Amino acid sequence: MSTEEFLPDALKDFIFDLHDSVRTSQIPVEQQNLYNGTFRELTSKYFEKSAWPSTEAVSVECGGDEVFLAVYKELTLRHLHSITRPNGRDRVEGWKVYEALFDTIISEAEKENAMNDAPLFLLPEWAFDMMHEFLYQFQGFCQFRTGVFANASKYAPGGISEGKQPPKHITENLEVLSQNKDAWAVQKVMYYLARFIEIGSADKAAAAYQYLAIFAAVTLSRLECLLGDYSSSLSALDTISSKFIVEPPRGSDSDVKAMTAEEIVESVFAAKVSMTYHAGVAYLMLRRYKDACNVLGDMCATMRRGFKSGVYRKIVGIEQHTKLYDRMIALLAIITHVTPSYGLVDESVSNAVRERHGNQLSKIEAGEEGYEDLFMYACPKFISPSVPKYEDALTKGSSTGHDAAYKLQINHFMNEMSNQQTLMKLRSYMKLYTSISVEKLQKMVQEDDFESLLLSYKQKTYQVEDSEDGVVRGSVMDIHYFIKDGIIHVDEAEKQNRFETYFMSQIAQSTDIRKNVGSISVQI
Repeated sequence: MSTEEFLPDALKDFIFDLHDSVRTSQIPVEQQNLYNGTFRELTSKYFEKSAWPSTEAVSVECGGDEVFLAVYKELTLRHLHSITRPNGRDRVEGWKVYEALFDTIISEAEKENAMNDAPLFLLPEWAFDMMHEFLYQFQGFCQFRTGVFANASKYAPGGISEGKQPPKHITENLEVLSQNKDAWAVQKVMYYLARFIEIGSADKAAAAYQYLAIFAAVTLSRLECLLGDYSSSLSALDTISSKFIVEPPRGSDSDVKAMTAEEIVESVFAAKVSMTYHAGVAYLMLRRYKDACNVLGDMCATMRRGFKSGVYRKIVGIEQHTKLYDRMIALLAIITHVTPSYGLVDESVSNAVRERHGNQLSKIEAGEEGYEDLFMYACPKFISPSVPKYEDALTKGSSTGHDAAYKLQINHFMNEMSNQQTLMKLRSYMKLYTSISVEKLQKMVQEDDFESLLLSYKQKTYQVEDSEDGVVRGSVMDIHYFIKDGIIHVDEAEKQNRFETYFMSQIAQSTDIRKNVGSISVQI
């Protein structure tokens, strides 16, 4: 009896229909129902705690289509990793799945010259999920291999478990990793992302390749952030602009219009949240505090409204989005404390920051520690792409720096915050005067190298930010000053009174209160 005869009819129909939507009909609505509806229903019914059938088992239902089978294998791999705890061999196998998938898609794109009639279609959401999981598994692999190396080194001479035999799972994972040093190589990961961006950015590229390009850019930005290259993280997002136009897939309704890359990202909630969070981290680490306030503040305000109205309840993975929201609020607590927010943050978001982190910020103002805890909670899990020498794991003196990348970014952040503490103290005194002697201010601040501090404040308060026309310009924060004949002359920057913002927020708040009162049933 052949393997496919064991497949339920519902599963056979699903494979047939999904293959048709990916390769032939390319109707977005149909694929949406199959990807977000039928796949989850069948998973819940037949494969809640087990793997989906292999590609060999379903090959007949799609005519042995190599491209579709590669897409199917990645889709079902995601499910498998979500219900199991992958070991070293599983993670290496995951790399081989993505390597085969991306090589197949790239080959198909080059063969078809990525024209609009290319026989491949993936929803924007599907394209993002594919790229997102790809990087998630890369990040997990980096953490896994450094963890395995660190655990093995405990059994080396001089380690805390010296003289003991390392457990079998450690030696097995070491062997697998040492035999597959090329698995999840950061150069190859970056190559795939860059290649998708190149293919999808070409003239007359098909919608599927454009979607992959857009979300490859989002993913590359996230990768650069995790590696600590914050400038490259922001540069990766240059692809996502209003000039990048995506024409509707050929199976779309006639009234469907072309969309910009920005609108495509907006249409996939998970992509928008991920992009905003990592961009916010990058802006923070580059001391572009106004830009960080803008992107994080807008996203948090949008999410607060969504949580309140309940529109996010049916979104898949809302728990993870909620965690990112909490982290963004923590980032805003840091940013709004070290720099004037200039009304960039919505009042409701400012209230959320004070409610959640007011005590920590009060401790910081009192001179106690607090920045590090906030950042450790809010920052992503930074990774190191370097491959350890697995053969040295059980030898004397082997390094256990499995969290070196994480500690490096924490130290970088804390060095900046220690400088900010001193500068905030200087700023608080300067705001009290229009002119003050250098000698008098030095006594108040109690810093020896005071001239260097004044120069440092000039440099630290010079903000680089994105302007409305997209050009990066410099602007000074809320204090202007110059020194003449030993006297510091201070001019506080003019503040804009945004009365309309205040009244609109109060009107909205009043409307919400009336709605809540009206919904209360009163029995007399």
